[in-house]
Amino acid sequence: MKTIPTLFFLLFISSFSFAQCWSEISAGNSRHTVAIKTDGTLWAWGSNEGNYSGQLGDGTTTNRTTPTQIGTDNNWAKIAAGLVHTVALKTDGTLWAWGQNYFGQLGDGTTADKTTPIQIGTDTNWSQIAAGICYTVAIKTDGTLWAWGTNYDGQLGDGTSTIRTTPTLITTATNWAQISAGPSHTVALKTDGTLWAWGQNYDGQLGDGTTISRTTPTQIGTNTNWAQISVGYHTGALKKDGTLWAWGANGNGQLGDGTTTNRTIPTQIGTATNWSKISVGGYYALALKTDGTLWAWGNNNYGQLGDGTNINRTTPAQIDTATNWTKITAGQSHTVALKIDGELFSWGDNYYGQLGNGTTIAITAPTLMSTATNWAKITAGQSHTVALKTDGTLWAWGSNGYGQLGDGTSTIRTTPTLITTATNWAQISAGQSHTVALKTDGTLWAWGYNYYSQLGDGTIANRTTPTLITTATNWAQISAGQSHTVALKKDGTLWAWGDNSGRQLGDGTTTKRTTPTLITTATNWAQISAGADYTVALKTDGTLWAWGYNTYGQLGDGTTTKRTTPSQIGTATDWAQISAGQSHTVALKTDGTLWAWGNNSNGQLGDGTTTNRTIPTQIGTATNWAKIVAGYSQTIALKTDGTLWECGVYSGGQLGDGTPTLISTATNWAQITGQYHRVALKTDGTLWAWGDNSYGQLGNGTASYTFIPTSINCPTSLAINTFNNDLVTIKVYPNPTENILNIETNEAQLQKAELYDIQGRLILSEIAKSDKHSINISHLVQGTYLLKLFTDKGIKTFKTVKN
Repeated sequence: MKTIPTLFFLLFISSFSFAQCWSEISAGNSRHTVAIKTDGTLWAWGSNEGNYSGQLGDGTTTNRTTPTQIGTDNNWAKIAAGLVHTVALKTDGTLWAWGQNYFGQLGDGTTADKTTPIQIGTDTNWSQIAAGICYTVAIKTDGTLWAWGTNYDGQLGDGTSTIRTTPTLITTATNWAQISAGPSHTVALKTDGTLWAWGQNYDGQLGDGTTISRTTPTQIGTNTNWAQISVGYHTGALKKDGTLWAWGANGNGQLGDGTTTNRTIPTQIGTATNWSKISVGGYYALALKTDGTLWAWGNNNYGQLGDGTNINRTTPAQIDTATNWTKITAGQSHTVALKIDGELFSWGDNYYGQLGNGTTIAITAPTLMSTATNWAKITAGQSHTVALKTDGTLWAWGSNGYGQLGDGTSTIRTTPTLITTATNWAQISAGQSHTVALKTDGTLWAWGYNYYSQLGDGTIANRTTPTLITTATNWAQISAGQSHTVALKKDGTLWAWGDNSGRQLGDGTTTKRTTPTLITTATNWAQISAGADYTVALKTDGTLWAWGYNTYGQLGDGTTTKRTTPSQIGTATDWAQISAGQSHTVALKTDGTLWAWGNNSNGQLGDGTTTNRTIPTQIGTATNWAKIVAGYSQTIALKTDGTLWECGVYSGGQLGDGTPTLISTATNWAQITGQYHRVALKTDGTLWAWGDNSYGQLGNGTASYTFIPTSINCPTSLAINTFNNDLVTIKVYPNPTENILNIETNEAQLQKAELYDIQGRLILSEIAKSDKHSINISHLVQGTYLLKLFTDKGIKTFKTVKN
């Protein structure tokens, strides 16, 4: 309902902090993904329900289509995603597991599923982990090998086929170095470079020249220069000389030797000697070379190879032209990979949302997932949220019945949706059901509900896309109230328009204004905040002013009388910040003290009572308050130490004892906004939300409210155009189209074409190596899409419509 003054909340996020996001990834043998961020936090997404019981670890069995933080610990070090369970290590060497436990694969001595991480034993010397299909293998720092879970094929290696529900020592050797667990067989390396395998061997996946299963570790050949191993339904490995080897099942060409013939002994793949990493999936494989290039081969039914097709490959094929790939993980039929800069990519099968992009649509080429660190500004209306990114793009989500999101529809959006392709948005303010924004050129834009002319375009017609309000280019600040809008110009003048039944415009009347109207002749206005039906403002001399509705004393003048013009509140000249809510006001002084007045029926003033206050009342004695927001019936505030505080009604219940209560233990909160729901930014540029979510206004892809701050995925920006050659022209036609979209260029070579929906989600990606290319979009639903074209001269984005 109000906006925070721009002066206080412009974030500067370094390119380093933007890029360094993800550090470890693991794609499950089934359909889930687990990852660790550089800050040591744990995240998961994808399948989590039914027989796949809680493998994400978030305490539920609900599938997640976007990365979901698991707990609050920040000392996770290694992860391994199995078919229906997950195993992880912390930096302290402790072992943790969760998910399905029917075969005792968690290792806690039971067969009960666990939906959150539980510690396995008390040992603190675990060093490596591998999760197969219903079993787990691990190595300790002393070089001993341990295994537990299902053992029907002897995959544990203890000489039996007996299920083990706790970690069981496998042999007495103390020189185990690496392990990899497949569906039903295990492969390991020792510190002397020898290769060992055991378990199921129907397709020769052990590599011992037979198809006989083994129940104890069996040495494979006599070579002592093995360097890396990876196991799926077949086995892949690298030697220290950089050569690539594979053996086992080959029906889909997954060995990469150009055939579909099974191999029962390690077989060299090609002659290259610069392979650096390998990851074997269900029926396909991935590998990296020392030059940072990415290669893939085998089954490609879901596009898991990432070459833009669904065609199987029987030899390694290079995937895109990037040379900065650093980590890869192959799941059953989806792929996740990291680049050196910490960007996370995913592609392939997405039936359970395992790609983490907020959809369940398969993708056939590497797609950038959110780095979630480039949000810059936020504002929350009654049931919708609007945000800006550091690249100047505008995003919105939540309720949209009046077009307040600005995407040209009245459709509710439960995830951040790109609004226009402009990249010069500078300020935003969300009212009850309308939105106002400024661009860097000083122009004013508005959209959404307009019954009271709060948009300022001279009409009462709702607008579903951003609409230019006047031709002035010197707008400086904006604040959207329940049904009125207030703004400042760069010359210090004050303007208002919309509903005026509560005298909230301040022009001395109760007449509605349909266009921006000058309020007083003063030219020293500095800050504004529009409440439900009243307004509060500061002047450059530090004085406080208010006008409009005053039933609860929210103006702060010691009365409950309405004011039709700006009235000075007290004589103090050290006011620094203001925020007007539904019927209470919160302010900060230059000495860092917190003050509040108005309605206090829910304890939103924070003075420990529920007594209304008609004059500014100091809240506590702290002098380190930094930022404030007055919501519907609560107050949110930040301190200079980066902590987050709240008082009043919290998600339908009373919060604390009527005084400010600490929310989370984080100390890096940077921005706050909210009415019925709350949205906040951290200094790392991540976006968080909590509270009411009836219309998806939290942006987490659901309509379920949450009591605690929840990280919100950051969709890929589409509007960055890097063309700097005026001689280059690109034609996209016909537009609109029903079937084929043609692309033609001159003076430029097409490289790739990506089509996104209006929510920023990648729909398709195609390699285009000519000056002409056609895309078949006949299978897509009607609507607006964004076509992002990559050429040797730069990147260009077009809006296209599918009829």
